[in-house]
Amino acid sequence: MTAVGEQNYKSANRIRHRRTDASGATRWDWQKSYITSLFWTDAAIVVAAVLLAHVVRFGHDATTTVHGLGSLDYTMVSTAFALVWIGFLALFRTRSHRVIGAGFEEYQRVVSASLNLFGAVAIVALIFRMDLARGYLAIALPAGLAGLLFGRWVWRKIVARKRRRGEFTTAVLVVGGSRAVRHMASTFHRQIGEGYRVVGVCVPRYSGMPGEHVDVEGRKIPVYGDESTVVEALRESGADTVAVTATETLGHEGIRDLLWKLEPERADLVVATGVVDVSGPRLEMRPVAGLPLIHVEKPSYHGAKRSGKRLFDLAFSLAALLVLFPVFAVIAALIKLDDRGPVFYSSVRIGLDGKPFGMIKFRSMVVNADKQVTSLLEKNEGAGVLFKMREDPRVTRVGRILRRFSLDELPQFVNVLRGEMSVVGPRPPLRREVESYDGRVKRRLLVRPGVTGLWQVSGRSDLSWDESVRLDLSYVENWSMVSDLLIIAKTVKAVVTSEGAY
Repeated sequence: MTAVGEQNYKSANRIRHRRTDASGATRWDWQKSYITSLFWTDAAIVVAAVLLAHVVRFGHDATTTVHGLGSLDYTMVSTAFALVWIGFLALFRTRSHRVIGAGFEEYQRVVSASLNLFGAVAIVALIFRMDLARGYLAIALPAGLAGLLFGRWVWRKIVARKRRRGEFTTAVLVVGGSRAVRHMASTFHRQIGEGYRVVGVCVPRYSGMPGEHVDVEGRKIPVYGDESTVVEALRESGADTVAVTATETLGHEGIRDLLWKLEPERADLVVATGVVDVSGPRLEMRPVAGLPLIHVEKPSYHGAKRSGKRLFDLAFSLAALLVLFPVFAVIAALIKLDDRGPVFYSSVRIGLDGKPFGMIKFRSMVVNADKQVTSLLEKNEGAGVLFKMREDPRVTRVGRILRRFSLDELPQFVNVLRGEMSVVGPRPPLRREVESYDGRVKRRLLVRPGVTGLWQVSGRSDLSWDESVRLDLSYVENWSMVSDLLIIAKTVKAVVTSEGAY
């Protein structure tokens, strides 16, 4: 080993021992342990699902006929099926350290691996004329897929709890200007479940003043140098990931050289594109003339995608109204008994393409509550042009319970049936809100407002005006059926826990 190689080797090992979380484990240690736990959990769930399908469908004595091969014991088929399923989960990299613990990608890979497996089984059965029992597969697929997703969800809850204690985290050194550094550090701080924590920064044109730092969310993050001292800063800060936002300062050659320098340090390099609130499916890397260019696809507001969303809205809202009819009857009776006033309240909101409509809610305030707003404006606790009060005197006794669990919103499924709203979408705005919109915020009106949305599962009334607008615009730009289903699932939790509701 050369002197330089030996020095790099020692340097990498020294950094490895220093990069530990609150539990004293390095990132590589906890990732290896976590991935191993996921493997055994996945294997146990797959075996249990296949065994369940085998026992329920056949009991202990079952064979299948394979054309040209005679009869096969279903025990052999089940064993092979479980092993192949576990293999597909590995083939689709469902336990890659790039996706575990946060985001939708992990769930999507598990679903893709399982569905592709069953597609492959169908093709093989057709080619070899295997007389596989449909009931066997009909039990194994939903049971296994549901179990796998539930297992991942449980492990992610465990990881989130550990990350709140400072464990299972990735230490990040950010290279960029002060504004970009603050934005990235603030984002990581708010999304603590993602597991990233900024431990140091390198700022272009650093003055070299000792003790210089950047204030983010009450934390003082030390400045270790400029873009030319990243490796030294990495060793001193104990970071295991370098995040570059100053791409214009480093240039393509600078980023390439930095990547080479980081190889012996066993540290990851990530580059911020500068494209905010655009999800992965709209980003595509395409090499052009030797340059890796990121192409950003235009958002889709029309066509088959919107038609599919409309069909889902109709089916979901109709089912919800049928199931919730007894609940509607009880709520209506309680409102009438409380103050003898009307059961429903219609609020004028602005919908798709700026068209007004009457949004239906269970009445939770006294009659003529709108006329009392002026006298209460000085006590407004809402964000932006929104009027909100934690202790609003206009709210009735029954109304407080309805608002706490968002039961007053249930009649909006009627608006969904009418085509005025969607199950998932931006928050339905008031007319006075829309009148204050600039060109950017008006993009919220490109899709139907929703009964629930990102705002509902991200804090509701506790959100600032800017954050509420950002979430709505992010949804408008990136919505998909998969994200809608996940938002609906998260809404159930937000409603039950009453997060941000008053």
